[in-house]
Amino acid sequence: MNPAQGRGDGTTATSPIKLACLDLAGTTIGDIAMVERAFAEAIATQGIVPGTGAYARAMVHVHRSRGRPKIEVFRGIFPGNEAQAQAANLTFERSYEGAVDRAGLYPMPGTVEALEKLRGAGVKICLITGFSRPTLGRVLSAVGWVDKVDLALSPEDAGGRGRPWPDMVLTAVLRLGIDDVRQVAVAGDSESDMLCGSRAGASIVAGVLTGVHSRERLLRGGATQIIDSIADLPALLLDTHPTDTPTPTPSR
Repeated sequence: MNPAQGRGDGTTATSPIKLACLDLAGTTIGDIAMVERAFAEAIATQGIVPGTGAYARAMVHVHRSRGRPKIEVFRGIFPGNEAQAQAANLTFERSYEGAVDRAGLYPMPGTVEALEKLRGAGVKICLITGFSRPTLGRVLSAVGWVDKVDLALSPEDAGGRGRPWPDMVLTAVLRLGIDDVRQVAVAGDSESDMLCGSRAGASIVAGVLTGVHSRERLLRGGATQIIDSIADLPALLLDTHPTDTPTPTPSR
């Protein structure tokens, strides 16, 4: 059975997919717990401690804002107080990077094989993230992916705006010489990923169920397909070439 599900019927791509823009946390890397702990620590250092209503509200905001630049998440928690948001963001980065140094990072099951299949078929890979550029560099070194992807972008690499805006995907299109946004696929586990891909004009916007947001929320954000994990992505993307015969997608 084709792993793709959702609104699409398998005929969304009018051109072969030449670029796949993939999220990191919860999509290609299994570090959700590390990210959550780093957010909690950062918020606590600013006087919002566990067990309080303010802490619960802050963590709800974190969950809803997943996929966005981390500094923007903190600006939402501390509106009008840029110094506090910047301090929390700095604590987040130190906490997360410390956790990476202690425990290491591990790809989600099937991710490395998926990257190899896609690149072997001529699909370029760009990783997009809400992490800062230094943290992104630390992540790539920790998982040894420097030579497994064609490009990796943080919000500052695309003018400062991260997801849900389309800027990182469009920056990848320009830097990697893609001719048409319809040759792009975007995959991620958050609503922000789906909005980013939709706004960039990607033919396939694949919601991945290994992360923080539900199937319903991914579809609401604009997912054209839902897949169980990133391991299912090569079958979805490589089956959308015009030479293939599309298979209608059944509903569960």
